[in-house]
Amino acid sequence: MSRNPESLAGVADVNLSGRTAVVTGATSGIGRETALALARLGADLVVHGRDAAAGERVVAAAEDVGADAAFLSADFADPVAVDGFADAVRAHTPTVDLLVNAAGAHFSDGRLVDCGADRAERTFAVNHLAPFRLTRRLRDVVADDGRVVVVASRLHRRADGSFDVRSVDGYDGFAAYCRSKLANVLFADAAAERLDGPAVASCHPGFVPGSGLWREASLPVRVAVGALAALPNVLTPGVVDTAAEAAATPTWLAASQRQAAIHPGGGYFVDCEPAEPSDVARDDAVREDLWALSESLTGLSW
Repeated sequence: MSRNPESLAGVADVNLSGRTAVVTGATSGIGRETALALARLGADLVVHGRDAAAGERVVAAAEDVGADAAFLSADFADPVAVDGFADAVRAHTPTVDLLVNAAGAHFSDGRLVDCGADRAERTFAVNHLAPFRLTRRLRDVVADDGRVVVVASRLHRRADGSFDVRSVDGYDGFAAYCRSKLANVLFADAAAERLDGPAVASCHPGFVPGSGLWREASLPVRVAVGALAALPNVLTPGVVDTAAEAAATPTWLAASQRQAAIHPGGGYFVDCEPAEPSDVARDDAVREDLWALSESLTGLSW
């Protein structure tokens, strides 16, 4: 059996011709594999990233399988750049059918960055406020039968629902990452209630130690992740995934016909199946408090 994401997800026979997919964080890792899977299924592609050379390589690979593809660069730590990326997407295509928010980062040092109307911790800004902002900026061009996929993580379970992100006192990079992944799960469900038409979902894709996600993590984290990446896959079953394996669930959420029937609005998925997120991720009050905080920090109202 092929180990590409669309085959692993059971959607290799889906035809996405005439559909346009925007995939953020698509120059490496899970985002890259998801983008190329959607291109092989026939979708036209907008590739996002910061590395232009890597982005053009993804574009070339997509064009090799017959897709119309373009690379658009943006630093998601900068709200002006996110807005510019949204404007460039709108200029490139009148309709976005599939929006896969896969960009993410893990930072070892705590830093406050501008978020549009206020400042917040950088991991939260990149991993949560950027997709919050981008989805808001593109909401009127996302097709009614479109999909919005938010790549979260099972590490959201380690967050307690406290979003004290206006300070970096006592900053812990791993805790900040877990908090941002909880925000991803909460955002997907809250956005599903506010977007009239498109289906929205979050997912745990898998753990890929060889991805670029960890390049700015603390030294102990980089060492531990590097050690896992060096081990043969046969020694880490159920723990370590290839990027293609981890891209299966985002690909399934974007392309599966069955997904539309079982998930019209909101939900968290693991291994191409519905799953229960943490108790905090299901707390309505926490979800609405996060939404209000996100609007306050970005200055964007939905």
